Amino acid sequence: MRASKHEGAGNDFLVVLDPDDALRLTVGQVRLLCDRRRGIGADGVIRVGPGRNGCDLSMELRNADGGAAEMSGNGIRCLAQAAVDGGLVSPPRFTVATAAGVRTVDFVAGEVPGWARARVDMGPVTLGPDQPQDFEDRKARTADVGNPHLVLFGPEVATVDLSVLGPQLQSSFEGGINVEWICLARDDAGELLDLRVWERGAGETLACGTGSVAAAAAARAWGVVGPDGPVRVRNPGGTLEVTLGGRPGDPAFLAGPVRKVADIDVDPGLLS
Repeated sequence: MRASKHEGAGNDFLVVLDPDDALRLTVGQVRLLCDRRRGIGADGVIRVGPGRNGCDLSMELRNADGGAAEMSGNGIRCLAQAAVDGGLVSPPRFTVATAAGVRTVDFVAGEVPGWARARVDMGPVTLGPDQPQDFEDRKARTADVGNPHLVLFGPEVATVDLSVLGPQLQSSFEGGINVEWICLARDDAGELLDLRVWERGAGETLACGTGSVAAAAAARAWGVVGPDGPVRVRNPGGTLEVTLGGRPGDPAFLAGPVRKVADIDVDPGLLS
């Protein structure tokens, strides 16, 4: 099996092109591929299949624990680079069928080899009500971006013990949930959100695309960020840009860099 490795803001994926829809990976194989000591290492594995329902491509996403996931904003941007490099689609725009619905990707190759920029129509964000549970004086609400999120806003995120709180909060929701801690911050370009994330099926990661969209939508609903313009979300691995629609049901857009890391020949012994 051949794969390529890509990362978006430090959120890394192994992408396998399967235009003939012939490959089926087991849970154990995905876990081994994603293992950072015994395998190659990644936050997840993406299989790029043939298009369906009028789309150019299809996306099957597995988290590092082998479980299926509906959507990944950084993952689909990695998929875009792999599919363009592999000649499955041509930029600047194409559509991908995912478990969360159809996603449209705008792709621009970078000036430096191996780098690119991708912008994804993430669909509408559905915000739940404020959560009444005790979250140590943090605002909290759920958000659906094709996959489930819990966003918590407070004065800082640097001291949050994600290794303890992440599994606790994830398991308190049926089916699990992705958890984002956010706070308001500032850099040379102005105001932005700082984010740390515990991802369902992967643990703490350097970035989360759907989590950045969920965080931006919740922050705007709380009045933490202004009512207009893109929202910059600084993940530990890099800053992503979220553009929110002005009306309920409008799509949100996620944009950011993506980088190819390697082409990989997977030894048959690993998959066996």
